[in-house]
Amino acid sequence: MAKSELLEKVRREIRRRNYSFKTEQAYTQWVVRFVKFHGTVHPLKLTDQDVEQFLNHLANEQNVAAGTQNQALAALVFLYKEVLGKEELTLHHLERAKKPKRLPVVLSSAEASALLKKLDGLALLICELLYGSGLRISECLRLRVQDIDFDMEQIWVRSGKGQKDRVALLPQTCIPKLKEQINKVDTLHKKDLSKGHGRALLPKALARKYQDEQIQLRWQYLFPSKRISKDPRSGLKHRYHISDRFVQRRLKRAAKKAGLNKKITCHTLRHSFATHLLQNGYDIRTVQELLGHKNLKTTMIYTHVINKGGNYIKSPVDIL
Repeated sequence: MAKSELLEKVRREIRRRNYSFKTEQAYTQWVVRFVKFHGTVHPLKLTDQDVEQFLNHLANEQNVAAGTQNQALAALVFLYKEVLGKEELTLHHLERAKKPKRLPVVLSSAEASALLKKLDGLALLICELLYGSGLRISECLRLRVQDIDFDMEQIWVRSGKGQKDRVALLPQTCIPKLKEQINKVDTLHKKDLSKGHGRALLPKALARKYQDEQIQLRWQYLFPSKRISKDPRSGLKHRYHISDRFVQRRLKRAAKKAGLNKKITCHTLRHSFATHLLQNGYDIRTVQELLGHKNLKTTMIYTHVINKGGNYIKSPVDIL
């Protein structure tokens, strides 16, 4: 099997499982790096020790972050198990990259308010959803019109992290703005249809079974791009959602205008959502479910943030 054939098979298996395009790009890049590291020898001719050698090289010589090494490991496990048919990799001497124990950056309620006041338009609505619903930026930008349930006051998050669906909060503040945004999407969609466009990218099974669904408003992205582009997988010309860079840039400017000296990203708003829910007395299991965390330990990090903040402990200097 040639290198190009191997990569094509990797892509085919990834797409069959409906993994994201970013995952496809990351996995194929790791496969290429792994093959090049071993002098372009085909992975079938390499041993588990060769896999270990590559991963240990990333940790020891390249000094990559723990998450980067984990992604490389996931890519190689996928390659051997799903593509090459090897059930298990034996990695007894794998040296894990050290993951520093860092607490997430969290805004106070006053800081969150000051930040949002420096935003406007689409960036404001998106950031209100990130802070008000606890969405990841990728989950927010992938929302379709039909994912906003006004009657039940909830947001359907489809194929979130780990390919899981969940229900998120729909903040009351956002409802009028979301209805206005959907009207704008409707107007734009009608213009696209009049020009022979307007088809949405659907999951493969739906696209085959219900071909007319592609042109329905409900499948359009809630935050559409200004340009029509070509999907790298299917070749379909459609209107994708806006880039996360659009939000990050405006958030960075807003933080500067608000005089906030913390390093603020879109994920900071998600961290703040979880922390403020716990501070307001909500059950940690509820917060776990709203965030879509698989493991409760992941959610527990926010209890440490609260405890570090001095909410329960009186400093000795304040008693003097």
